[in-house]
Amino acid sequence: MKSTFAKYSALSFVALLLATSCTDDFEDINTNPSTYSQANFNPNYLLTTSQLGYTGSTDFAYDTWRANLIYSSTLVQGLSTVVGYWAGDKYLLNEDYTAAYWGGTTVGAYVEQVKPITDLVESTRGKDKYKNLHQVGRIMRALIMERITDLYGDVPYTEAGMGYYKGIITPKYDKQQDIYNDLLKEVEEATLALDPGADVPSGDVFYKGNIAQWQRLGNTLLLRMAMRLTKVDPEKAKAYASKVQNKTMQSNDDNAYVVHDVGGARVTQNRNSQVLLGDGGQEFYYVKWSKTFIDQLQSTNDPRLSKVAVTQLYLADDNKTPNSAPVSTASVQKGMPNGKDLSGRPAYDVSADPTFTKFTDYSSPSLGMIKRDGPTFVLTYAESELLLAEAAQRWGLGSAAEHYNAGVTAAITYLSQYDASLTVAPADAAAFLAANPYEAGKGLEMINTQYWVHTNTMLDFYESWANWRRSGYPELTPVVYPNNATNGQIPRRFPYPTTEISSNPDNYKAASSAVTGGDNLIGRVWWDK
Repeated sequence: MKSTFAKYSALSFVALLLATSCTDDFEDINTNPSTYSQANFNPNYLLTTSQLGYTGSTDFAYDTWRANLIYSSTLVQGLSTVVGYWAGDKYLLNEDYTAAYWGGTTVGAYVEQVKPITDLVESTRGKDKYKNLHQVGRIMRALIMERITDLYGDVPYTEAGMGYYKGIITPKYDKQQDIYNDLLKEVEEATLALDPGADVPSGDVFYKGNIAQWQRLGNTLLLRMAMRLTKVDPEKAKAYASKVQNKTMQSNDDNAYVVHDVGGARVTQNRNSQVLLGDGGQEFYYVKWSKTFIDQLQSTNDPRLSKVAVTQLYLADDNKTPNSAPVSTASVQKGMPNGKDLSGRPAYDVSADPTFTKFTDYSSPSLGMIKRDGPTFVLTYAESELLLAEAAQRWGLGSAAEHYNAGVTAAITYLSQYDASLTVAPADAAAFLAANPYEAGKGLEMINTQYWVHTNTMLDFYESWANWRRSGYPELTPVVYPNNATNGQIPRRFPYPTTEISSNPDNYKAASSAVTGGDNLIGRVWWDK
């Protein structure tokens, strides 16, 4: 997988430049058959481009830094920080940061993900030699659009990325309910249409074109999208959860992830690592696992604790060379409380907190998780099994305990896919489950708390935040910080980018005025009833 990524990431980056750049050679491009056009350009490169884009912007982790880490990770109390511009930790509003995932004309999800994957879907439509590539593109587009609508609510969907094909430069905002209905349709149709006897997508970073694995990913994505609807349309959620029984991911071998490469510098290196290793600031020293997260692992004697957390990783805020002997002992790990700063005010300064000893005693993500050439996890078997456990608990679709045990085991043992040093033996996972057995009376809480732990260890805080908003678990205590933007409530969505006021005014106005609770941090998306 790594070599495949190294090959296609470079090619796809060139392709992206060709697709989006202006040129002085217009006449040559239109007369020279050796130049690229949609007729002779290999759309497999667009798949690689969109998969890489899904892991974060090529422009210095632009959206990952702001949306996944500064906001999502701290809102859901996975990470904690005293860095002043990490506005999410204190429920402050930085409109540039909450707009970062949406992006603009050069960076962000619409230009770096939606545009290339829409081009792939449209350019392969009706072409037999790209039968599977077209269906994979439909699934990939749904994966991309699910995250965008989960963050913002009603968003451009049907007309998004269609400027070249339909001349639409001010796309309408589709209702989230309509988006989810279409996402379910698209993924179901595309997954059923995949043909193991047809073409093998050569630009596929996830599975190297393995169609059986794409079928299982499609069904797992279908399950995840369906479970988003448990508050607003439980019957539809149940119906789709029923359809995918025994068709979802079967083991950690089915985990979808992108293994990054150091050769392309910021373009191909792991996005989370660029931030957490301090490429742009002092995050390497001042960003820690949260107290909520570490307390959860310690209270259950979770074997993941000594793998994902270390103290004494960096010994000074002016030295980005990690300590050669960080401390991984589970008993000494300590999470940093959210909502703290370095202001000197007794109520808010971290040094005045009862847990404080010295700053280096707080736990950092272990280096094995944040390697520059390490993986970005996209969708996993553990997520699938925990969602199946919830479907079983809610509607009797199979055994909740069996799915829970499989999900937790996978969530513990998958860590070796980060790095061999993070390996947890299956026997340790079994011992954890024996000491913390599934209890049906607390089933939904246990399942979704484990889902939160797992997606936190994936560093996929977008998904941690989305599932917390849907399920309400774990029960998080909001931070108290002066002049916050939410009256002390944990934020529920990102407000629309203010750039839309001028670039797409009519559609923006209609969508902004329709947000339940207002177009702000405490407004709610449709499924967050």
